Amino acid sequence: MQQPITGWHAHIYYDPAASRPAAEAVREAIARDFPEAILGRWHDVPVGPHSAAMYQVAFPPALFATLVPWLALNRRDLSVLVHPETGRQRADHVRHALWLGAPLPLKAELLPE
Repeated sequence: MQQPITGWHAHIYYDPAASRPAAEAVREAIARDFPEAILGRWHDVPVGPHSAAMYQVAFPPALFATLVPWLALNRRDLSVLVHPETGRQRADHVRHALWLGAPLPLKAELLPE
């Protein structure tokens, strides 16, 4: 049975020493252009299943059609993981995920099934 998509997350990855200014510019533009999006905290070290520094952007399903294409064109060469929120964390991050830019490894075993 398919679970409904209740929201989306975009994880925007960066290198704190080299590409944080690009990540800041993307974040500022998201805040300006997509006020419905919720910007998460900066994580300058890998957290959870993520293998690089990142911040999360949470957004409602209605914003997918505008925010994801915007990220595709304006991500400033950063890697971005976009995944649905269905309540199945491992499947959402791995099987149902979309990558913009180079995919990064995830520690999927840290996520509940």
